[in-house]
Amino acid sequence: MSTSARTQAWAWGGTAVVFAALPLVFSSGASLTMMSLMGFAIVFALSYNMLLGQTGMLSFGHAVYYGLGGFMTAHALNIVAAGKWSIPLPVMPLVGGLAGLFFALIFGWVSTKRAGTAFAMISLGIGELVAACSLILKDFFGGEGGISTSRTATLKFFGLNFGPQVQVYYLIAAWCLLCMAAMYAFTRTPLGRMCNAVRDNPERAEFVGYSTQMVRFIAFCVSGFFAGVAGGLAAIHYEIVTASIVGAAPSGFVLLMAYIGGVAFFIGPVIGAVLMTALQISLSDYTGAWLLYVGLMFVLVVMFAPWGLGGLLLMQRPLFIGGAWRRVLPVYGLVLLPLATLLIGTVALVETAHHLLVKAAEGPKMSLLWVPYDARSPAAWIVIALLLVAGLYGLRRVAPRVSAAYHAAVQAAQGRGAA
Repeated sequence: MSTSARTQAWAWGGTAVVFAALPLVFSSGASLTMMSLMGFAIVFALSYNMLLGQTGMLSFGHAVYYGLGGFMTAHALNIVAAGKWSIPLPVMPLVGGLAGLFFALIFGWVSTKRAGTAFAMISLGIGELVAACSLILKDFFGGEGGISTSRTATLKFFGLNFGPQVQVYYLIAAWCLLCMAAMYAFTRTPLGRMCNAVRDNPERAEFVGYSTQMVRFIAFCVSGFFAGVAGGLAAIHYEIVTASIVGAAPSGFVLLMAYIGGVAFFIGPVIGAVLMTALQISLSDYTGAWLLYVGLMFVLVVMFAPWGLGGLLLMQRPLFIGGAWRRVLPVYGLVLLPLATLLIGTVALVETAHHLLVKAAEGPKMSLLWVPYDARSPAAWIVIALLLVAGLYGLRRVAPRVSAAYHAAVQAAQGRGAA
């Protein structure tokens, strides 16, 4: 076994061990629920990145295959509960995957005939079409109430009824690991490499004899299959599927997950899915302006880290391989103070403005970080402005030193043989 294969085997084995051990560390119901949400969010984000990151297709309607996979899984669960089918619950996500594949075959044959902006607009139109149908075809979509189901009414699997949340977590984790491995394997195949070629230079791919439309179509179908699997896992977790699952919001959210994590790297959408799910659950408990924070994060990533958070992490890999990380660690520490100052100022600005605009009926008195103050006080706004200016000024002063130290450390690592 080569060194690369051995490293990958250790990585996948370590991932499986982490998935299995997480409930032993985070055993509360809220933690299990959050980790379950992260599981099918990872599958959904990776399936989207097969279009955007691997093949260069920007889709605004990817939730169609996620949602239709969820609806088909919910109907299948109800059929099993009625005693008409005999399918154990662990196989049910495959129903969602096949549904996503079926609709991807239909819609993909039309949309992949065009690329670039035209493809994006076609995907947006298909997404809006399905979202409109979800309120018209009530027999399938269930109207505004959606389709309810019960995962415990299916056949028991080795004595498991999947009522406890920990059993559902392990089911989602198993499917998440399986789908991650399958999608990673796809990127290593000749077809996966051709997807990269179509993304980078479609004219040259056609010149060597490949049909770019067919490559896009196959990638679209594979992506739809895994999006359907994610939708099936969501239906099993929530035990209800509503029309909102095929709307524009899930399509936009999966774009944020993939891009913030980094579409150029396989690990990027995984990081984005974990982070965005945690922010969605945690921030929404503390502030009503959590979507604004997500939007600000997206803007900052686009402006200053176009390779995403995964790219920032992988930039440090040569330093660890070459043993040069100690040289940059003290310089990285200089960023903490101005970054924390800017972060506090931004949070104070958002929360104060949100309190005045949305919570005006509660009065001007508010508290932030256990500090009470008057939201209309000029002193409060002066402090917020000083925090923002001090944070920005500090980052501008420190940034050249950080960049110089990083490049020097990379050269030192390359001198020691690190790629």
